[in-house]
Amino acid sequence: MKKTGLKVCWAILLAALAATAQAQTYPTRPVMFVVPYPAGGTADLLCRFAADRAGAILGQQIIVENRPGGAGGRIGVEQVLHATPDGYTLLCATQLTYSITHLVFKKTAFDPRGMVPLSVLARYPLIVIARSGLKADNLADLIALAKANPGKLTYGHQGKGNTGHLLGELMMLKGGFRMTEVPYRGSAPAINDLLAGNIDMVPDYLLANKQNIDAGRLKILATGGRARLKDYPQVATIAETLPGVYADTWMAVAAPPGTPADIAKKVSDAIGRGFREPEMRARILRLEAEPLGNTPDEMRAMIEESTRTWAPVVEAAHISID
Repeated sequence: MKKTGLKVCWAILLAALAATAQAQTYPTRPVMFVVPYPAGGTADLLCRFAADRAGAILGQQIIVENRPGGAGGRIGVEQVLHATPDGYTLLCATQLTYSITHLVFKKTAFDPRGMVPLSVLARYPLIVIARSGLKADNLADLIALAKANPGKLTYGHQGKGNTGHLLGELMMLKGGFRMTEVPYRGSAPAINDLLAGNIDMVPDYLLANKQNIDAGRLKILATGGRARLKDYPQVATIAETLPGVYADTWMAVAAPPGTPADIAKKVSDAIGRGFREPEMRARILRLEAEPLGNTPDEMRAMIEESTRTWAPVVEAAHISID
């Protein structure tokens, strides 16, 4: 028994030494960021910023691989969930991936809660945008119009369980009104129908819609941030009409379950250093986003906050995906 116990101790010690050595030399080859969305847009751009700066600091190229497909970006997320936990395959995804996937998806195999948090890159607000001809110029107008016409107004969103869907449901719950939900597969088809006047409102993001807003083809009714938008100071926050209601998203990097803490810290530190560089901060601020580049513990706290915000909405609106 004593010999067996000694062998086990030696095995544990050798494994620990091997992990320490691996962390000290990591990375020795290119790292991959899996992004479960199409190329383009704020989400993809922030991941590319992180790959560029963290790669330069770590001394190895970080390759961005876009793997869209499956509800909730399941294809890309599962690729990382099942990857070897050696720090060479990482996920760059939005907050809901980390906070409510296990509540929305019925298949428990698709559960990212075991992933190792590394760093939240940046946070940016949702905006409530409407077709130009809608007889509402702000959120209070929209609520009054919806209450006068129960169920007649329509709101589109990027897909079941996405931030636009959740925000639409949250506003209706807090505001005591109802609209008719129109789900799409992604923002682009929803915005195209909004531009065509086929639906009334879409909760989405500024970067992809700024050109149409500035041209007067769409109008912003409210922003989900905690402060008004720098470029649109006349647009009120949602909380100014519905107190306590905020809606933003953030992009973050995580590693497969079981990734050594030393490797996680090394990547997190590199992202943090890169996102504190003045030039990088300025680039992110121009996107109307707040640069973060925070620590694993800070990311973990943000995941918990996101779950507290959106889990009650998922439950109240009975949102589930097979």
